[in-house]
Amino acid sequence: MNIVWTNIVFSIVAFGVLYFLLSKFAFSKLFGIMEKRREMVLQQMDEAAKTREQAVAYVEEQKQALQQARQEAQAIIQQSQATSNNQVDKILEQAHVEASRLKDEAVRDIENEKNKAVEALRSELGTASVRIASKLLEKEVAADGEQEQLVDQYLKEVGGRS
Repeated sequence: MNIVWTNIVFSIVAFGVLYFLLSKFAFSKLFGIMEKRREMVLQQMDEAAKTREQAVAYVEEQKQALQQARQEAQAIIQQSQATSNNQVDKILEQAHVEASRLKDEAVRDIENEKNKAVEALRSELGTASVRIASKLLEKEVAADGEQEQLVDQYLKEVGGRS
């Protein structure tokens, strides 16, 4: 194997010139582009992290809003149950009051009708008693003429004094 020093030197010089030209014209632009790309990637990563944080915060807000909505719904349900229970109690109380009033009216009506019936019965009983008494008196007066004379005499005396 034979080493050619001229080729090695020529290659090193060519490489040095190429490196100098690349560093003067290409490397700065290439490194600039790569730096911009690195900065853009870092910026996108920061934005992605911020977006992720915002998404997490939004999810938490939504969870809290949902929990609050559930609590409000539960409160509304409890309030409506309490309201309906109050209405049921009021309606039952009104029904009891109405039933008591109707019962009292019915008792008064029954008492009035009973009093009317007793009064009518007394009136009829009085009339019947008078009829019975008059029939008995007629029989006794008719049976005994002496009593009829006494009654006539008494009537004449009373009539004469008047």
